[in-house]
Amino acid sequence: MGKNLRGSPGSSTGQGATLAGGCFWCIEAVFDELKGVESVESGYSGGQVPNPTYARVCDGDTGHAEAIQVTFDPQVLSYHDLLTVFFSIHDPTTLNRQGADVGTQYRSAIFYHDAQQKEIARQVIQEIADAHIWDNPIVTEVTPFDKFYLAEDYHQEYFAHNSFQPYCRAVIAPKVSKFRKQFVDRLKK
Repeated sequence: MGKNLRGSPGSSTGQGATLAGGCFWCIEAVFDELKGVESVESGYSGGQVPNPTYARVCDGDTGHAEAIQVTFDPQVLSYHDLLTVFFSIHDPTTLNRQGADVGTQYRSAIFYHDAQQKEIARQVIQEIADAHIWDNPIVTEVTPFDKFYLAEDYHQEYFAHNSFQPYCRAVIAPKVSKFRKQFVDRLKK
């Protein structure tokens, strides 16, 4: 095991989720503000190369997606509701792409930790498909969790520490703003 390898997230009180929806800076920034979320870590999941680095993942040859591991309190935030937020902050219909970010590392994926998470993921996807929110079919990968590698330190809480950067202002800030408006009752105080 590499020093950056993480097992399933969660604590004695929290449950864990591993999600990929484009740039991990974007989805981390939203989940950091969601009531019931205890912690969010940015990293890499779904690949075959041990101990990947950001540079290797960006090359697209490791098979990893930029992902986050979320530990949340299921008494405050259900896994179903967590996935509802997840699907509202990225486009689950674009294969290996989120906006200008292109490549398998930017794919939409849910790495489920048990059979219940798998079933809930499929249920939420069906609910969204039935609601005809998107014109195109949902291509989110639903796959078993295997490993999560913690991204380099400078990726953690990137938006919180770099909100002045052009990418943060142009891409992340609008996503966070949209989330805040749509889920105002679910924001941490």
